[in-house]
Amino acid sequence: MAARGLVHGPLGANTLHVCVDMQRLFGPGFPWAMPWLEKVLPLVESLCAQKPERTVFTRFVPPRRPDEARGGWARYYQRWAAVTGEAIGPDAARLVPALEAFVPPARVIDKSVYSPWTEGRLDALLAPARVDTLVISGGETDVCVLATALGAIDRGFRVILVTDALCSSSDATHDALMELYLNRFSQQVEVARAEEVLEGWR
Repeated sequence: MAARGLVHGPLGANTLHVCVDMQRLFGPGFPWAMPWLEKVLPLVESLCAQKPERTVFTRFVPPRRPDEARGGWARYYQRWAAVTGEAIGPDAARLVPALEAFVPPARVIDKSVYSPWTEGRLDALLAPARVDTLVISGGETDVCVLATALGAIDRGFRVILVTDALCSSSDATHDALMELYLNRFSQQVEVARAEEVLEGWR
């Protein structure tokens, strides 16, 4: 297994924290609730508080109705009609309350798919800022975090996944993805604890 921690050294001035989809939609009382969300939230808050001006939140925003989605997403939302905008209301897509306090100076990017790269908003934000390193927290480890990390790898960013600030609705696939990150992407992904990231990003 690859080494854990910040194996390529401390984080530089061009580092950005991307917090993935820590929204009410994935909290208690919703069909997509992630049991770990509340457990990892204090560590996510610590990362945001370290440099809120260097934090970007992504939000996964479902369509208002299933018939507004296209292709495979239309089938997806026929299955998950209970999480469309008309069913759950606009507040469900908001960040969890503890994280909304960081905006501004933290910024928010909305997306309608798993990846924050597909619709171009994240690329547009990062390019003028000369970002070279992404610290990634949030959920889900095996869906939107995976899509975020793979897009970052493809673009050549240094990628740090904060292992104790990630959450999923499935222990088994979370564990499997952590093994994948450590073993298949060991040259392109670092896996570190929040304490190590906070210490290495002064």
